[in-house]
Amino acid sequence: MAPRSDTGGSSARARLVLLTLAAGQFLMALDSSVMNVSIATVADDVGTTVTGIQGAITAYTLVMAMFMIPGGKVGALIGRRRAFMIGCCVYGCGSLTTALAPSLSVLLFGWSFLEGVGAALILPAIVALVAGNFAAERRPAAYGLVAAAGAVAIALGPLIGGLATTYFSWRWVFAGEVLVVLGILVLARRIADVASARRPHIDLVGTVLSAAGLGIFVYGVLRSDEWGWFRPKPEAPSWLGVSPVVWLMLSGLLLVQLFLRWEARLVERRGEPLIDPALLRNRQLTGGLTMFFFQYLVQMGVFFVVPLYLSVALGLSALATGARLLPLSLTLLAAATLIPRFLPDVSPRRVVRLGVLALLAGAVILMAALDAGAGAEIVTVPLLLIGLGMGALASQLGSVTVSAVPDEQSAEVGGIQNAVTNLGSSIGTALAGSILIATLTSSFLTGIEQNAAIPAEVKSQAAVELQSGVTFLSDAQLRTALDRAGTNEEVARAAMEANAEARLDGLRAALAILALAAVLAMFFTSRIPTAQPRST
Repeated sequence: MAPRSDTGGSSARARLVLLTLAAGQFLMALDSSVMNVSIATVADDVGTTVTGIQGAITAYTLVMAMFMIPGGKVGALIGRRRAFMIGCCVYGCGSLTTALAPSLSVLLFGWSFLEGVGAALILPAIVALVAGNFAAERRPAAYGLVAAAGAVAIALGPLIGGLATTYFSWRWVFAGEVLVVLGILVLARRIADVASARRPHIDLVGTVLSAAGLGIFVYGVLRSDEWGWFRPKPEAPSWLGVSPVVWLMLSGLLLVQLFLRWEARLVERRGEPLIDPALLRNRQLTGGLTMFFFQYLVQMGVFFVVPLYLSVALGLSALATGARLLPLSLTLLAAATLIPRFLPDVSPRRVVRLGVLALLAGAVILMAALDAGAGAEIVTVPLLLIGLGMGALASQLGSVTVSAVPDEQSAEVGGIQNAVTNLGSSIGTALAGSILIATLTSSFLTGIEQNAAIPAEVKSQAAVELQSGVTFLSDAQLRTALDRAGTNEEVARAAMEANAEARLDGLRAALAILALAAVLAMFFTSRIPTAQPRST
């Protein structure tokens, strides 16, 4: 067990430890959003296509999903601080490789593989190091700040990426990450931790089963936009008339089930499992993990939908889009840090429920505010509410999951927790995107079908082309496409109006599914404890 360097959370050393861990969380989260506004630029620079860069982002997510649970076990065996520092070194090498990448293959190795492996070591270690350096009553504030750093990184990612790409180069983002890693490594020496007294041992069979199961499941989710969730899209592969996504997700779940059975068998034989299956029978732990899943599902769905509205529907630049997301960061930080400070004895269950309600209210208000004549200002109040909800959840959930088990198992919990949040993020983005596109397609077809100004042959052609896939187009993009097709002005105007209304319908539908997820989350809050953890 790691020695606790607890000083009431107020000493310079405690603040330094917290700053170091928060910086690590910020860095890990930044990569999931910083290049989304620069995909086309990166593709041109390394001589590939937009699809190639999207594949690199997908591969980064897959590597993290596959190695998150084994990464947590590594921290338990060699020491959390050592795992954290090794992960930072691997991640820094990946960032440097990416910054210098001349081709897609080098980019894949640096960004997708090295950074993914580094993140799989760092993220579980952060969870365990907070538990090892702060007493139980101080952990909500510590976990809140660390989680807030990650969420703020996602919100600021488009702004940082837009600034770098517009005025410098996207490569400077990854070069900057190397400098941040060096700073973290210098500060990490102040973090208290010891390695396990046991001889290190990794369950190789469990590692393969968990990595394959989670990796296949997440891969299926990530391909849902291209292949379809159930019914295969035109020109997409199909197995027995069903989208491969279904079979991949089922295969992933089957492998995870085999993994848990193998781990239970190891426990019966007094072996050393990757994770103890008994953890998943812990009501408080599973309650916290479930809420983490729903939080990240809604969070990443919002970070997908809102930037689309701002950048595509309204035509804002990457910088302006990032600036419009700042209100969310402000309330998120405020809630995550101030709730534990001023309400240290508040019921975690009450805070979590209020946080979920804030997420729900923000999604519903934004959904209602979307209108053809609405401007960027309509996102401000909803984002303030959503940030408040995310901050409230961040202030409690980390402490809830870790306090459910002995500190010796905190690294394992960190691995499971980050695997769950990775699943929630992937499903949230994919679900919001799929609902948005499906609704947009249906709405656009209905709009042009009811418009007498559009000739029947144009309607028929549009229906055929939409079956092959539709994209979320801005007015400028659609106008360019219509001009190239030689469409007359009356038909072009009708198509523009139909597209504008269809975009809003798609956004509303995506927000509605996120609101529904928040409602479902409320049913699981009963597993969250009503009292704050205390040191024993």
